[in-house]
Amino acid sequence: MTYRILSAEIAHETNTFSRLVTDQQAFRDRYFYAGEEALLQRAQANTELAGFVEVAQASDWQLEHLHSAAAGPSGKVTRAAFDWLCDPIVEAASANHYDGILLGLHGAMVTDFCDDGEGEILRRLRDVCGPQIPIAITLDLHANVSEAMCELADIIVSYKTYPHVDMRAAGRHAARLLQATLQGDIHPQTIRVSCPMLEEVNGGRTDVGPMIERLRLACDWEQRADAHAVSINGGFASADIAAVGPTVLVTGEGDMDVHRAFAAGLADDIWQRRNEVINDYLEVDAAAAIALQFDAREGPLVIADYADNPGAGAYGDATNLLRALLAAGVSNACFGPMVDGATVQAMWKYEPGAIVEIQLGGKIDPAHGGGPLTLQAELLLKSDGDYTGKGSMIGGLRRSFGPTVVVRVAGIEILVTTLAAQMLDLQQFRSFAIEPTSKSVVALKSMQHFRADFEPIAARVIVCDSGALCTPRYRLLEYRRVPRPIFPLDAELDC
Repeated sequence: MTYRILSAEIAHETNTFSRLVTDQQAFRDRYFYAGEEALLQRAQANTELAGFVEVAQASDWQLEHLHSAAAGPSGKVTRAAFDWLCDPIVEAASANHYDGILLGLHGAMVTDFCDDGEGEILRRLRDVCGPQIPIAITLDLHANVSEAMCELADIIVSYKTYPHVDMRAAGRHAARLLQATLQGDIHPQTIRVSCPMLEEVNGGRTDVGPMIERLRLACDWEQRADAHAVSINGGFASADIAAVGPTVLVTGEGDMDVHRAFAAGLADDIWQRRNEVINDYLEVDAAAAIALQFDAREGPLVIADYADNPGAGAYGDATNLLRALLAAGVSNACFGPMVDGATVQAMWKYEPGAIVEIQLGGKIDPAHGGGPLTLQAELLLKSDGDYTGKGSMIGGLRRSFGPTVVVRVAGIEILVTTLAAQMLDLQQFRSFAIEPTSKSVVALKSMQHFRADFEPIAARVIVCDSGALCTPRYRLLEYRRVPRPIFPLDAELDC
């Protein structure tokens, strides 16, 4: 039997502390592809859509993909942007008969009218297609999963890697479960167990630490005939909402109390190990001191500023780390990105080789990560900012920083961009004539994803907290809507 399947991808991770709203243009800036263009751009890469397509072809589905859209992590999604993305899916589901629905979502979208963006998408779909049409969704490992999402979606499959390198596998997994549901082989539902925490203490890191064993147990549980997917979500702490924090989901059937007990065991492990922090966050001056003395004969020192990570909604224009590197006299280094469209525009009228005084960075909110730096900068390059990834996360995918310049200040080559994006692929430097392997120090803005492509070239990796918007010192942020008590805001909490 040929099944008719409706699919779409909508992804946003919302930092509710950000001053920047996420409108329609923000999605167009990252990517928005309709129908066939989405398939052309994404169906051969490491994407959820690629996994959907694999199963569609193997199962002889009639797959109708509406669109794929994502905006860079930032502030709340406007109602207009949300409706622009959601309405076509709901209208298609209402006007046509589909046997099933597949959605590639993130799981941490907050809008300016509701705290549960993904739950709202699913609610609107259920309003028009009823409870009988099976809906399968994929989620990022950093989803803040609500009860509504579990009630409204039959199948939930989250990524199992951080850095995220299994998007295609997650899409394939969800699609296979949808096929089995359509055939009547399985009858899935999803249960959820949560922890009173802002996030798993290491952000769900899967390359080292306790998540390795948790995921082994999850994969073992998935071998049961009645357990179809186990998702361990690290949560996203930069969202001041009620449903914040780590969750364990089991999509299964049969005795759901047994699945719930298993999920509760994993959740309890997350709670009991809440003080086992892997990362040692350095002050920026300490990181700069290490950089100054570093012997790069075995490869560069990679310094990651976790706090100014655009991949978690930080502005990307914090200057504290760059200031410290310059003050220490670090040279033969590269730094990126510094998100500062005003500086890019100001430099555009000059030609490479020009030396210009600039006010770099720190313009959106100097209280988070430092104010503008007055610098004498040599212009090295001007670019449209386009690049194509080659690493394990975004290999083959086209992205853009928008209009971009590279400047050199006292031996540090600085990638200055218009659009914010975290560094997770070497091509984000190489496309702009910066070769990281030739540098003694590579300073970048990212949390964990950079490790997929940069750790193999690094002799050493250190991480720092510049005090920017995504600082791991959560008590510096004004949480008002998260349930209290909650760890680590209420450090003495016990349960």
